[in-house]
Amino acid sequence: MADAVSHPPCRACSAPLTESFVDLGMSPISNAMRRPDQADRPEKFYPLRAFVCSECRLVQLQDFCAADELFDDTYTYFSSYAESWLRHAKAYAGMMIERFALGANSRVIEVASNDGYLLQYFKERGIPVLGIDPAANVAAVAEKERGIPTRVCFFGVETAKALRSEGIRADVLAGNNVFAHVPDINDFAAGLKILLADNGVVTLEFPHLLRMIEANYFDTIYHEHYSYLSLLAVERLFKRHGLAVFDLEELETHGGSLRLFVGHAEKARGESDTLKTFRKRELDAGLASPQVYAAFADRVKRCKRELLKCLIGLKDQGKHVVAYGAPAKGNTLLNYCGIGRDIIDYAVDRSPHKQNMLLPGTGIAVHASERIFETKPDYVLILPWNLKTEIMASMAGISEWGGRFIVPLPEAEIL
Repeated sequence: MADAVSHPPCRACSAPLTESFVDLGMSPISNAMRRPDQADRPEKFYPLRAFVCSECRLVQLQDFCAADELFDDTYTYFSSYAESWLRHAKAYAGMMIERFALGANSRVIEVASNDGYLLQYFKERGIPVLGIDPAANVAAVAEKERGIPTRVCFFGVETAKALRSEGIRADVLAGNNVFAHVPDINDFAAGLKILLADNGVVTLEFPHLLRMIEANYFDTIYHEHYSYLSLLAVERLFKRHGLAVFDLEELETHGGSLRLFVGHAEKARGESDTLKTFRKRELDAGLASPQVYAAFADRVKRCKRELLKCLIGLKDQGKHVVAYGAPAKGNTLLNYCGIGRDIIDYAVDRSPHKQNMLLPGTGIAVHASERIFETKPDYVLILPWNLKTEIMASMAGISEWGGRFIVPLPEAEIL
């Protein structure tokens, strides 16, 4: 008699995960860059497969590596190197200060505060701030360069209780692009509940699952992203923890994101019409049923074939191709599609923390962006496609020698 198939439990509701969303094969940790002198050392590869919960509809990865291996003091992502992201953060701070009448007696706490990119805009308006981030090297930059007090730890019930025991609570508790990075989202949600002031507001920003499905943005799937979020799944989670969404904004960041406004359920605020409309939109799109999820994997395979066809065709013509950017999403794309040094000559990135390093899996060398103007490649593959407008403007000079850009998703396109 054959052994019964073992299914991992849903990280939100513990139901068995029986529905596959997409399988991207074996992949290294997307931010695990190496120095050139480590080039010959073996790398760890882990399965990169996403499931969808048939009960609560949370799309998620199966756990293969602990969070403290992913977000340690070698973490290479610093938010402040993207000008468009700084503008986004400043606009958010201004909006929150005005909408919720924040002042010197308020406190803004950000979970996954990174290098202080956001909290600096509240601080300069005289509002007390506190950052929480597990990466010590990134937190050090926030404190030394921007004067943002930062607790180096992961956020959850334990951290929230410790802060509350010190008399610290949040009038605004922000989490930008962190919710997807949390392995224990029940612990995270419970921590939000504990740390939030009685009339406080949680705001969470995350890439929207439906937009990822519609636009084939499969490269946003990587080991540091444990979950892929919809309003439907998040509301079901929050309901169990005494939290309630009362408003929502759609954002253009990361190819299409949501910003949720959340409060204590017992301090019920009226739901906005925007929220009610968006809730219906997700249901009309089929996020409560299995069909829309099942079709995604086939479209991902087609995207891979089309991108490879484009790049191989250019290489067969003797063209030189380089990559712009070294984002985590880019490493998923390169490793899943099998795009290595035989196709990409090198990559460039604005962040000095990534320069003179090797991309995980492919071993592609990363240089400063000036390298492009020294070698004059024929094509530049933009890996952080969500920043393509900013990148194309900053690199417009490649037109002087006939250089062109390639955007890989939602389908390969030469610009």
